[in-house]
Amino acid sequence: MFYKHNDNYTVESVTSGHPDKVCDQISDAILDAYLAQDPESRVAVETFGGHGRLTIGGEVTSNGKVDYSQIAQEVYKDIGYDDVLDISAHIVTQSPDIAMGVDTGGAGDQGIMYGFATDETPEFLPKGVVLVHKLAKRLEEARKNKEIQWLKPDGKTQVTFVNGKLNTILVSTQHAPGVTQAEVNKEITEKIINPLLSDEEKKKIKILVNPTGQFIQGGFEADTGLTGRKLMVDTYGGVIPHGGGCFSGKDGTKVDRSGAYMCRFVAKNLVAAGYGKEVLVSVAYAIGMAEPLMIEALNEKGEDLSEVVKKNFDFRPLAIIERLGLRSPIFRQTAAYGHFGKPNLPWEKIVKIK
Repeated sequence: MFYKHNDNYTVESVTSGHPDKVCDQISDAILDAYLAQDPESRVAVETFGGHGRLTIGGEVTSNGKVDYSQIAQEVYKDIGYDDVLDISAHIVTQSPDIAMGVDTGGAGDQGIMYGFATDETPEFLPKGVVLVHKLAKRLEEARKNKEIQWLKPDGKTQVTFVNGKLNTILVSTQHAPGVTQAEVNKEITEKIINPLLSDEEKKKIKILVNPTGQFIQGGFEADTGLTGRKLMVDTYGGVIPHGGGCFSGKDGTKVDRSGAYMCRFVAKNLVAAGYGKEVLVSVAYAIGMAEPLMIEALNEKGEDLSEVVKKNFDFRPLAIIERLGLRSPIFRQTAAYGHFGKPNLPWEKIVKIK
């Protein structure tokens, strides 16, 4: 087994209002805006925010015209924040040294990407990863639906498994002033946590809610945010390797994103086709070169599935973009609650393997 390590592991998620996730969503909203106007756009946009200010930087080559400030402020408001940000943007065209390799269909960068799937859940993800995202998303739903009136946008969730069983749930959520810790604990336990647990789990697990005692100040008021800082939340919770490159704000020529999506697509389809209960796929690229330097796929028994992968899947960047439809403006929806396990995304589709 790749990730269980004696079945003891901890994973976390964050709400859409977490400062890092605010930045991810702004970066991907800008990417989508460019792709909607010019599907051939090359975009690498990162966002840094905090304490009333937001800076957008990066490289863009596109025929599209985008109002960065308007998009950023709209995303920020849609998430649930009311204050107006002081926004600056510093965007240049893609380096010609990189462009001449990408122009011929080569990878936009060097690097290693990983993809993983397990038959443990219908989402083909570890059960801890699925649960921790559900908890975080429920915080947002309960806030926006006004099920819990005092909830605010920022928040984090965490779950721990011991000997293969759920052991601890931790929820830290921003709340309005004047709410007692006892009320926060009661409402979060009853309305957010318990509906996702079995009767047996409710009796046995440890629940921690806002362990500091209060969480009034949040978002950019309390902390800075940065695109790509929640790599493990975006992928597999840190329970399998990560190549190091972030996803948000990057178009499909950037193999940090497209290569990782393709690895997930392949891993999920290998598990679905019965090649293993768990499959880990990895790929490596050289900047400017289309053919990967390495493709590896292993199941939980250590069996090499690389030849099956090479026979059925093309890992050249332009082939990935075409197969997964990565020139479409579909990316903002990935920028909170994980990039994997959502059934409407093209890299989550099940296909027939020869």
